[in-house]
Amino acid sequence: MNTTKPVDAAFAKSLPKIELHAHLSGSVSRQCLHELWLQKRAADPTFDIPDPWVVMPPGKVDYTLDTFFNTFGTFTYHLLTDLSSITYATTSVLTNFHADGIKYLELRTIPRPSPHFTQEAYITTILSTITAFTEHHPDLTARLILSLDRGEHTPTDADAIVNLAIAHKPLVVGVDIAGNPSKGDMATFGPALAKAKAAGLGVTVHFAEVKTPAREGELETILGFGPDRLGHAIHVPEELRGEIVRRRLGLELCMSCNVHAKLFEGGFLEHHFREWWRVEECPVVLCTDDVGFFCSPVSNEYLLAAEHFDLTRADVMDIARRAVRVIFGGEDEKKRLYRLLDEFEAGYRA
Repeated sequence: MNTTKPVDAAFAKSLPKIELHAHLSGSVSRQCLHELWLQKRAADPTFDIPDPWVVMPPGKVDYTLDTFFNTFGTFTYHLLTDLSSITYATTSVLTNFHADGIKYLELRTIPRPSPHFTQEAYITTILSTITAFTEHHPDLTARLILSLDRGEHTPTDADAIVNLAIAHKPLVVGVDIAGNPSKGDMATFGPALAKAKAAGLGVTVHFAEVKTPAREGELETILGFGPDRLGHAIHVPEELRGEIVRRRLGLELCMSCNVHAKLFEGGFLEHHFREWWRVEECPVVLCTDDVGFFCSPVSNEYLLAAEHFDLTRADVMDIARRAVRVIFGGEDEKKRLYRLLDEFEAGYRA
């Protein structure tokens, strides 16, 4: 590989990549949502949810936290209401990640209650869809993370979801805490996460998304759970940075989401990727978060990082290689990914 050439779109797309912070429902493309809307309108002419192309016109990516969660609550969840829609959407998401050169994917989802299906049916439908897709595309390994909703779930709910995750190992590889960062008491999830860790599941938590946590001491509480990775990590107080480094935690960084949702002041040049990507102890994983909303696939996240932080091809290869260390998929999968990166580095000629 010629490391003197700049990182361009072709290089970023060809690079064997991983994605560790993709929310399933937020990764559904607008085209797919539109297709689901057409299907539901055809089946029921009184279906009164607006067309996704109207709610989310092409090019619109500036979703604040409030508008983002409002769109989910009043729109997206009204389209993913039955198991056939879940299968259709999951297949679309897997197709798009595969086309972008993703070789290892950890999708995450909150098992929400529904009058149309159980949490168990929801999970098994997604897992069977993943299995069917990867049988036809063996170069992609896809796994599932079950998320707890910090603003909605009780400790009993959290325990039930962790039990689901344990029951569906090894296709389910971890648990997450997600949801609106302005809501909930994170301390209530301690027992559920302890159970998950004891069962060998990975633990990742949305961390420091907003400047002022919902409760005082929240960040210390999260670190007390002993997570393996942290999602976002935008507003990390200086006194906690050393602890994150000491624990060698993986960092799932989502640049486009953070910039477009205005989760901090400034643009790409001010993104905290610049503070972390050289920290050897903490592998940075460039992720999309919700590519259906922010329209930036993983390859574009690598391209943006290269453009704004003057990364060479060697830098990009190093970031991709270190990211493998923090997947939840096991040692054999890590060996496969390292081999793919070695082959790419040795054989890429463009």
